[in-house]
Amino acid sequence: MRLKHINANPTSGKIEIEIGNCDMPFVVVVSDGRVKTTELPAFGVTSIVTHQNKVKRVKFDEGEDF
Repeated sequence: MRLKHINANPTSGKIEIEIGNCDMPFVVVVSDGRVKTTELPAFGVTSIVTHQNKVKRVKFDEGEDF
């Protein structure tokens, strides 16, 4: 599974992400009290699908240079 769960501080509601060792672009998705992150593909499209004001799925459409 590509999406990784991130723990948020329950008292302050803040998210802490260390970006010092990240060499790939990534996105953070927050929905319905849950926080998840995923790296973006080098070539492709990443779509976030919502339904009734909640994130339902994250879709990846990747390609490769010929």
